[in-house]
Amino acid sequence: MAYEQHTSAADPIRANCAVVTLSDTRTADTDTSGKRIAELLESDGHRVEATWIIPDDPAQLAPLLDELIDRPAVDVILANGGTGVSRRDNTIAVVESKLSLPLPGFGELFRMLSWEQIGSGAMLSRAAGGVADGTLLFAMPGSTKAVELAMTRLILPELRHLLFELRK
Repeated sequence: MAYEQHTSAADPIRANCAVVTLSDTRTADTDTSGKRIAELLESDGHRVEATWIIPDDPAQLAPLLDELIDRPAVDVILANGGTGVSRRDNTIAVVESKLSLPLPGFGELFRMLSWEQIGSGAMLSRAAGGVADGTLLFAMPGSTKAVELAMTRLILPELRHLLFELRK
């Protein structure tokens, strides 16, 4: 019964979101993953405040995250791309440096669910999430399938609950 009351209290919550794609090759026309994140958010009743496509460069990502975290109108930052194991994949280190309250279960569950889709390649899938100075921050791989997995199985089912808890 307490869960039902809690769920109904969280139901009207709508998130204001920022979507950041990290890629050296994607453009507004070819960023299918960033577009998919925005579509999924909007279809679930959330608002996309703005989207960015930037190179996977810590010198660009860190100040952008700082700016978004400081914006009162942004509740959630959703980053995609730059999570692999190449030298250019810097997203996770930058995101983790911003988290005041990591949610390690996000990455753990993402890899578990990825295992069901791609097998042992899931160990290459880095993902991170948590709270950065009151703002939810998630980083997921840049493939559209990975974005759909993270959004539909993990982020969207808990987004209202997370915001409810943060706003107490």
